[in-house]
This record gives sequence, structure tokens and C-alpha cells, in this order.
Amino acid sequence: MARTALARCEFGEHRVTLRRATRSDVPALAGLFGADPVSAARGDSGEGDLTDYEQAFAAVDADPRHLLVVACEGDDGPVVGTLQLSFLPGLARRGAWRGQIEAVQVAASRRGRGVGGWMIGWAVAECRRRGCGLVQLTSAVERVDAHRFYERLGFTATHVGFKLTF
Repeated sequence: MARTALARCEFGEHRVTLRRATRSDVPALAGLFGADPVSAARGDSGEGDLTDYEQAFAAVDADPRHLLVVACEGDDGPVVGTLQLSFLPGLARRGAWRGQIEAVQVAASRRGRGVGGWMIGWAVAECRRRGCGLVQLTSAVERVDAHRFYERLGFTATHVGFKLTF
């Protein structure tokens, strides 16, 4: 069954479709996280019981201020990328809405081909379309290649982020 495409792009001989994630994508998403060394070190194995992922998916999918998207080969092929886009209201910056990009992953076999840049470009355009005044994201300090990637896309490292993990 074909799902509604948010965007499509050609990468050489490959066409990639961006669409809203569905519950049936959860195993592929868990696999993307588990294949990433930084995510795996935080407990994302991508294997076994997916209950935590399924519960998180249900919460994200039910909230209109959050959008979880997947990039697929063709229209309904395998998942090769993902990101979560959240829309945050705030009082600072004269009440500007923020677009928050999270959990960006591109399958290792698709990196370096433009898929990630295209996904981020789409996310930025979607934030503009929804009236956001800025787009922000965080990236783990050990992801030096990702930092260069985001800087090439026009992002600047303006803040130091802090997290408290439980």
C-alpha cells in the first residue's frame, strides 16, 4: 500500500521518498538507531523487545506538534533515514516558535549521497511553512562529522547543551 509522500528526490539511480512514519516502521527505525555506534552506546540495540519504541512512537504520532518522518527507497521500499521534527512554542524571541530537529539517522549505505542534506532541507522548509522563527538541533559532542555536516547546511554552533539522564 502506497503512503502519502511528503517529498521525493532523485539520487542518481535511486529515488527516495520522505513520508510520515507508521507503526510498521518501528522495527526499521530501531534498527537504524541500533546500527549507529553513538545510539547503541546509549542502549539502542535495535533488536529484541520493541515495546519501548512502540510506546514512544504512539506518543509522538498522537501529538500534532511532533512529526516523525522516514526516508524510503522508492515509494514503499526499505527505510534508509529518519528524523523527528517538533514544533515548540516559546516566549523568548518575541514568542517565536522553534522547530526542533531530533534523532537524525541515515543508513550507513546511503551516507554521503545527499539524502541527509535533503532531509534536513525539507525539515527546515517545513518549519518555515509552519511559521517557526528558528530551527535548532543538538548533536552529540563525539559526532564531529555530523557537526561539519550541519555547518555546511548553514547551522551555527551558538550554544552549549546540557543533559541530565535518568
